[in-house]
Amino acid sequence: MMKHRNAVLGWALVLAMPLMAADQVRTDAGTVEGTASTDSKIREFKGIPYAAPPVGKLRWRAPQPVASWTDVRKTVDFGPRCTQGHVYDDMVFRDKGGSEDCLYLNVWTPAASADAHLPVMVWFHGGGFIAGASSEPRQDGENLARKGVVVVSMNYRLGVFGFLAHPELTRESDHNSSGNYGLLDQVAALTWVHKNIAAFGGDPNTVTIFGESAGSMSVSALLASPLTDGLLERAIGESGAFFGATLSASPRMSAEFIGTEFAKSMKAKSIADLRAKSEDEILQASLKPNSHFAPDIDGYFLPEPVSALYGSEMESHVPLLAGWNADEGDAQAIFDKEKPTAKGFAKRLHVLYGAKADDLLRVYPASSDEEARRSAADLAGDRFIAYGTWKWIEMHLASSKSPVYRYEFDQAPPPAAGSTESRGAYHSAEIEFVFGVLASKKLPWRADDMKLSDLMSTYWSNFAKTGDPNGEGLPKWPQYDADGHYQVMHLSANPAPAPDAHRERYLLLDTISAMR
Repeated sequence: MMKHRNAVLGWALVLAMPLMAADQVRTDAGTVEGTASTDSKIREFKGIPYAAPPVGKLRWRAPQPVASWTDVRKTVDFGPRCTQGHVYDDMVFRDKGGSEDCLYLNVWTPAASADAHLPVMVWFHGGGFIAGASSEPRQDGENLARKGVVVVSMNYRLGVFGFLAHPELTRESDHNSSGNYGLLDQVAALTWVHKNIAAFGGDPNTVTIFGESAGSMSVSALLASPLTDGLLERAIGESGAFFGATLSASPRMSAEFIGTEFAKSMKAKSIADLRAKSEDEILQASLKPNSHFAPDIDGYFLPEPVSALYGSEMESHVPLLAGWNADEGDAQAIFDKEKPTAKGFAKRLHVLYGAKADDLLRVYPASSDEEARRSAADLAGDRFIAYGTWKWIEMHLASSKSPVYRYEFDQAPPPAAGSTESRGAYHSAEIEFVFGVLASKKLPWRADDMKLSDLMSTYWSNFAKTGDPNGEGLPKWPQYDADGHYQVMHLSANPAPAPDAHRERYLLLDTISAMR
């Protein structure tokens, strides 16, 4: 692995010499020209192709090398987002629209030359593997790069275009696998980083991968995949992992069955027939009810379930910083059609968990209607995100000799102007804080929000630099381990660590999960 890294670094340094004009950089495929921030301290390159357009015969194939170019390529606009339907109202894009031709990445660098060797942070966006793009304002890398790191973000294929599995695709594959094209895109982007990032002033041997929701799930899978050997050194996960009943990758045979039924629904007798369908035909058919395309245990990117790969020789034993938000869930997800009362909560627990309901009531108490609503929200959040992320942290802690840091994001963003109702520290609320771009969302931000955003972006970038979020003038963030009573850093207006107050909940859910 060291020989591979040295070869990659050597090649990247060759590409970087001689260094061109301040806004031009030579990559292995050709020269790109970006722009500078208004104060000229950050160079920005948007829409760099990292793989060939996955169209025509390349639809549903592993990413292929990008064709080289001879002229200087302008990289001042975000590349198209990957084809998707309208799924999430909170997603705002700055690109020109969706396309199958979407395998582009962006680089923000504070380095003035290739000699800087700065740590690199590679971001994977969320969106349930069906939506999202790197052009969202809330994940703009400019301000995070000001913390002394090179920031990279990328698009990866989504939905049916990124995760269709089919027996014929498996047979035509060189690896007897199908599906997971979106995850293979992420590997291709990391490979691009190792080949090219030195030319942007980054250190290819100091790469931190980080992401939120589906992006965090991707991080947990990338740590387990044999395809990422030598491509990453640290990892950050924000609200998500491939653990737990609801967030596990499906067996390949199940994914292939879904793909076969999808082809039949489109009256396609072969993959060639499907590839002949237009992009919009495929998309619209995939948006119909009961269509579901997600990561699978393909036998290549994931030789086994993610949980089975942790503790194996394939797992990357790297420092990990991970956690979730205080209000990931909605109480009504538990109550369903029941009235949100203490009696209704107990009834729903018996429906969902049978004989284990009384045990759950002990750790999710419901002595009043208000307490029942809070417990229902907690249980919904645990089922959705918290338990799976906790399990990932625990398994990595058990198998890795590397430091682990855990957080809980407690800062509820202020309600929108004209509203008094708070959504709490909801799912995805931390993204703007991490990237230091609170202004990307029009809310009446407070001084405490600004302070916490600066603190979090500093913790995150410190971790990328050293594998430890701590630094001078910051509240001490202890490692997460049994000796320290599983200390969790609570990120709020007054950040402070505390022993895990909900460990009993996760241990009980873990027992229930093991029984299923």
